[in-house]
Amino acid sequence: MTPNRRQEQDGDQHLVVLVLPGGKVSSHRPARAWHLSNLRMRPFTAQIRRSGVTAVQVRYRVRGWNGAERSPVADARAALDAITKRDAQARVILLGHSMGGRVASELCRDPAVVGVVALAPWWPDGVSVNLRSGTPLIVLHGTADSWTDPAGSRRKVDELQRSGKSAEWLGIDGAGHFMLRRAATWHRLVADAVVGMSRGVAATKTGERR
Repeated sequence: MTPNRRQEQDGDQHLVVLVLPGGKVSSHRPARAWHLSNLRMRPFTAQIRRSGVTAVQVRYRVRGWNGAERSPVADARAALDAITKRDAQARVILLGHSMGGRVASELCRDPAVVGVVALAPWWPDGVSVNLRSGTPLIVLHGTADSWTDPAGSRRKVDELQRSGKSAEWLGIDGAGHFMLRRAATWHRLVADAVVGMSRGVAATKTGERR
């Protein structure tokens, strides 16, 4: 991020990005810091922190979604509650990759959430993205992703747009699921999304003061 972007974001000390890693469809094995799903998000977390914005990366207790258990949701909810307990004025952007995008779909109705960035989200048929009106969603998906479905995430965004929600889908041509190909593009688009959402928060706060 450029210094100007950092200066813009530094103005809101209540802004926090909650980083939600991916995982597995089914696994009750403990999640470790050195698992690739966690390591994959560390550069995004570090980038956000360098820009002057607080970032909190969640580490789930177990690796899997695990069907009706929705195992990582409780861990992410606890992290979100801890943020709002520390700062009642916290405004949170959810940044989730793969399974983390599904976790974000469960948390995005929380009143503290002011934006969602979903990277190659795992949104199988039947998943609802419970987006509040006025909360922006940006989905970034590699067009060559063979682990999660870029066409499916685009359909979900189209559905949200038809219902009047603020949602945008951006395809990254030729990129796969793990964000290794065209990595600089992934990072630039995430930075742009966070900047744009932080500007929206600042504009809302200005409007509230008038």
